[in-house]
Amino acid sequence: MSKEILINATTQEKRVAIVSDDRLEEFYIERPQDKTIVGNIYKGKIEAVLPAIGAAFVDIGLPKKGFLYLSEIESAYEALEEAEKSAPKEIKKDQEVLVQVVKESFGNKGPRLSTHIGIPGRYLVLMPLERQLGVSRRIEDDDERRRLKQVLQELNLPKDVGFIVRTVAVGKSKQELLRDANFLLKLWQRLEKNMGTKKSPSVIYEEYDLTFRAIRDSFSEDVSKLIVDSKPEFFRIRNFMKTFLSYMIKRVEIHKGEDLFGEKGVEKQIHKIFETKVYMKSKAYIIIEPTEGLVVIDVNSGGFKKRISQEEMAFKVNCEAAIEAAHQLKLRDLGGIVVIDFIDMEREGHRREVLNTLKRALHNDKAKYDILGISKFGLVEMTRERIHNTVQSVALQPCPYCQGKGKVYSPLTVSIQAIKELKHYLKDKTLKEVNLTLNPAVIDEIMKDRSLLANVERINKVKINLISNPAFRFEDVNIL
Repeated sequence: MSKEILINATTQEKRVAIVSDDRLEEFYIERPQDKTIVGNIYKGKIEAVLPAIGAAFVDIGLPKKGFLYLSEIESAYEALEEAEKSAPKEIKKDQEVLVQVVKESFGNKGPRLSTHIGIPGRYLVLMPLERQLGVSRRIEDDDERRRLKQVLQELNLPKDVGFIVRTVAVGKSKQELLRDANFLLKLWQRLEKNMGTKKSPSVIYEEYDLTFRAIRDSFSEDVSKLIVDSKPEFFRIRNFMKTFLSYMIKRVEIHKGEDLFGEKGVEKQIHKIFETKVYMKSKAYIIIEPTEGLVVIDVNSGGFKKRISQEEMAFKVNCEAAIEAAHQLKLRDLGGIVVIDFIDMEREGHRREVLNTLKRALHNDKAKYDILGISKFGLVEMTRERIHNTVQSVALQPCPYCQGKGKVYSPLTVSIQAIKELKHYLKDKTLKEVNLTLNPAVIDEIMKDRSLLANVERINKVKINLISNPAFRFEDVNIL
């Protein structure tokens, strides 16, 4: 299996695609104004205590107050006691608390907070407020689990902190784990000093950006290449990897063409992420309808043409759909409650096999999930951990033409796409002048960074006229 990490980096956004045998397996997008706060550690201040629901709202310096269960606050006080030699004895308004963001804001809800602090490294996660040593549950080989536990105990780590071994540590040496542990311990010492000097609310630790997270979490031995299309990002990656991943630097390449995702066949697959209907090889399809707290996936036989019984048709389509549904949940990073409506099957054995197919397909999903089972009507209920905002929520906005009933690409997304289309249009052409007609809101986004058009003009030796047309929809692009 050929596995690659592709990184498209511009001043407006960063995109990461993880591809296996030319198939898009994971896709992430991050823009400066939408940078994730998941993983950030804050010294917060309790804004309100609500005993009725066993929770508190915490001010961490962001527009929306964070949500924290009261049962977690005790361990946070212990952290502040370590840093400042004092800790309150009861929970009340205006008290300080050390928290980490574990879920992004969704809709009207603020970020979900936790006092169980975890700082991930390459092979280990430091749990500075815990006392336990553990191994990730995703490492299933019993011999390897025992070896890693033994290595962890032999490292002579401080007794007042905890560590968890990550899945990428499989097969790694004692020296590699020790190097990672020392890096994390030094980092925590710096954070402790920050806690003592900063007033609440304030950020104590910021999680890596998308590029570095992808390297830390996904650049494993089974990845043959990491290809990036930006020189500054290429050198930034190399400098970052010198710290703890120097032996993998030779696998980092810079793309010399104009369109990395297009030439790799990834761009077309990305566009399909935003489609409701997903066709499978058999011509059957699934329909994916996400809401704020629920995702519904409906399985349809569509153009399935094999001449077999209704029961066999339903079984074959459902097995194919189970694999595709698991793939789409991961690719679109959908979470919350998920209901999959498979085609009705009479045989209990068929229902059981479809459920097992779904479980096997979800096996390598990094998000936590729980499957309740399958009913006699073919309904599967499950939950999937939702941490980050979905790709759709970043790239799309409510449609102004249908009063929010549907969604269209945002002006920023269209502005990025328009520049790409313009570059493609000008390729191999010799023109003195070209007109680019767009919706005024899209032009406003382009004008925020005038260097984008200036670079295109300079490279192609052409004058670009931006023409504003209020009658254009956001997604309308005309080049002439």
